[in-house]
Amino acid sequence: MPYETVESGVSPRSRVSETARRLADLSLAANEGDHLGAEVDLLERLSVSRPTLRQAAKIVESDRLISVRKGQGGGFFATRPSAADVIRAPARYLRLNGATLMDVHVVTRLIATEAAALAAACQDADLRESLRVHREAVAATMGADDSPEATILQETRLARLLSDMSGNPAIGLFMEIGYTFGREEQSIRFYQQAEDRERSRGLQVQLCDAILAGDPEIARLLMARRTAMIVEWLAKKS
Repeated sequence: MPYETVESGVSPRSRVSETARRLADLSLAANEGDHLGAEVDLLERLSVSRPTLRQAAKIVESDRLISVRKGQGGGFFATRPSAADVIRAPARYLRLNGATLMDVHVVTRLIATEAAALAAACQDADLRESLRVHREAVAATMGADDSPEATILQETRLARLLSDMSGNPAIGLFMEIGYTFGREEQSIRFYQQAEDRERSRGLQVQLCDAILAGDPEIARLLMARRTAMIVEWLAKKS
């Protein structure tokens, strides 16, 4: 068989998995967008058959680590998964395994509390200014008959700001998973009551004030109040 030596006891599935791993390694060693080679080049370089390479390429392509382009100038190119690619998979896994929004919130509320405390210690002037602008925008809507969608957008924007201010990318990842899971939860309608929206805005303003004042303990307390509000609200919906 050209390009491939069939080893005794090595299944086709194992060869595909190993080839997929090697393709992923090639991509990770390159820069995004780099040309890794045409199909004929990789057949020779990896010493595999065309069916094995193509099956392996589908696996690595689904992981967003390569793209395969046909035609003149085509071949295999290094790519990188986007944040949305990374987040959708665990959110889908949670749903398929029967997780509820309350299950997810039990975990993310702990992360959110830590994010608030870390954000209070942030010294990045640009991020602090972004939080101040967000605080003023939320305060300007106090007492207004805003929409549930506008409140959800405010909540999501604040969560992302706190994630950035925390300096911990793992916090951002897990909080985004929680928000993605929540947005896809079709059976629950968020912030339908005006009093819920007003309470959310009030706590957002207080939390921003504590963070801008550099007080991690008050920031923790206020974030805990916000997450307790969500738990209380979800319990009513169940």
